[in-house]
Amino acid sequence: MTPAAEVGLRRILAVVDLLMDAVIDAVDEETLVPVLLPLLLGAVPGDSIVWSPHAGTTERPLTVPAGLLSQDIRDAFDREAAADSLVLHTTVGPGTPMRRSTLQTRREFHALAAYPDVYRPLGAEQQLAMSFPAGRADEPPRKVCVVISRDGSDFSDDDVATAALLRSRLTRVLTRLAPAGPAPPPVTRRESAVLTLLARGLTNQQIAHRLAISPRTVDKHLEHVYAKLRVGSRVEAANAWLTRDAAAVRPVR
Repeated sequence: MTPAAEVGLRRILAVVDLLMDAVIDAVDEETLVPVLLPLLLGAVPGDSIVWSPHAGTTERPLTVPAGLLSQDIRDAFDREAAADSLVLHTTVGPGTPMRRSTLQTRREFHALAAYPDVYRPLGAEQQLAMSFPAGRADEPPRKVCVVISRDGSDFSDDDVATAALLRSRLTRVLTRLAPAGPAPPPVTRRESAVLTLLARGLTNQQIAHRLAISPRTVDKHLEHVYAKLRVGSRVEAANAWLTRDAAAVRPVR
């Protein structure tokens, strides 16, 4: 292993350590992020960092230094963001760690309408941005964008690799910290009977015959349990009924 590779490996391991240390005492995202942002700036060095929830939410960006984004800067960004290729990469694109210099030349960057009102006041001549999902799979989609900016030299390949490592860890951490959604309504005794027979491979007609109800009523019961078990097919319902924790689906008496 070359000396440069060794340094890169030690840096990556240090990033993992600092992230895990930050997470130990965190009980939710609101607690974690203010502690995490300075550590991220230490892992991927820059002059500032912006943690911004996906557009369309009511959540405000968090920054280091604090109060970095004035209302005028935010208004200008909102007006001009749709023409910025780096913003598009993190909002509608894949969101992988990306240097601004990879997407556009310095001249193209300075020609952006947002440059004089947003990026120049921030001293953001060089930027590294990424985005990642931040929430549970059963919730409405939510994405967080992280942008690190600096006024000096461009970000290195090691910076991009470190950001990629952080991105995967952050996704897992924020999913774990996301509050659980409301518990699904309990399965009734009759729905339980329908599910049990479904899991044994019986058709709707056979289930109706066994339970002395109409096939249409079986359809209605299945429609309800699909929603309660958060599934979309007979196979998924049967599997969920067989494998899901019994306490979560105990039939109502």
